[in-house]
Amino acid sequence: MATEGVVVAKDFAGADMMATFKEIYSKLKEEILQDPIFEFTDESLHWIDRIVDYNVLGGKCNRGFFVIDSYKIFKGVDVLSKEDTFLACTLGWCLEWFQAYFNVHDDIMNNSQTRRGRPCWFRVPKVGLIAVNDGFILRGHVSRFIRRHFKGKPYYVDLINLFTEIDFKTASGKMLDLITTHEGEKDLTKYNVTIHHHIAQYKIAYCSLYLPVACALLLAGENLDNFRNVKNILIEMGTHYQVQDDYLDCFGDPKSTGKIGTDIEKYKCSWLVVQALEHADENQKSILFENYGKPYPACVCKVKDLYKELNLEEMFHEYERKSYNKLITDIEAQPNKHVQNVLKSVLHKIYKRKM
Repeated sequence: MATEGVVVAKDFAGADMMATFKEIYSKLKEEILQDPIFEFTDESLHWIDRIVDYNVLGGKCNRGFFVIDSYKIFKGVDVLSKEDTFLACTLGWCLEWFQAYFNVHDDIMNNSQTRRGRPCWFRVPKVGLIAVNDGFILRGHVSRFIRRHFKGKPYYVDLINLFTEIDFKTASGKMLDLITTHEGEKDLTKYNVTIHHHIAQYKIAYCSLYLPVACALLLAGENLDNFRNVKNILIEMGTHYQVQDDYLDCFGDPKSTGKIGTDIEKYKCSWLVVQALEHADENQKSILFENYGKPYPACVCKVKDLYKELNLEEMFHEYERKSYNKLITDIEAQPNKHVQNVLKSVLHKIYKRKM
């Protein structure tokens, strides 16, 4: 069972927890390969083995460790019991599987080239659009893990509903992201901060930041309705995260980010183009209108040169600083110290990220 692809940031947990996390990955994958729901052939089992290793592994496992770290803070312990460790790690891997499902479909819709430093799954020889179905298989695995390991828990139904709701919200955010480009092609000036915020909220924030903390709250026996302020802060944090993504798509090093940015070519409603529209003069806007969304290297270079001329890199760093300070202020206004610690933990792991 391949686990060497598990790349975990060292600030999340000690070596023991990382080893345990890898071990539980192997157990969960073995469950899938031995699942009696379908009489798989040797070839189909090998295919599923490849789907899982190729798409679930290779990331930083941030979402998975957000669950574990947050649960420990909510429990007020440094070390979890064996059972709690297994449940937290299993839910952590559910999030990694869940994200893999989104990534597979996202790469197809964006016609992307690379993911995590390798060709996107649909670009692997003999995969192609079979990847559409493979994405749904990964999503199905999540439901089966939850049913197998959490059925009978008092929060089981809440957990199922949480994943189902965030699945819908994320797909809705992706829809908004994709159809907004049609409007941008007709009139680039329709891109604005409000639209960008909505895309970030639904496409990124719920799945990447709220879901891990919500899972930890449920594990800790809490009612999510009592933590609406936590949800709001995490959603705002998601906008911060998306702005970082937009910046890294253009200015990040592909060796660090693991993917080649395509926001300019794909007419994306990026934070960078929104800022360019707001700050450019008429001549600069003409350059933007003539070159944005064109799949030619020369056009992309002209847009990037314009971004540099407008000092958007400096503008981003100023945004990042102000956003961080506001989030810290909002977090410290929360009366519950455990909540403060969880939110600060999440924020500090995404602040000034390079990948």
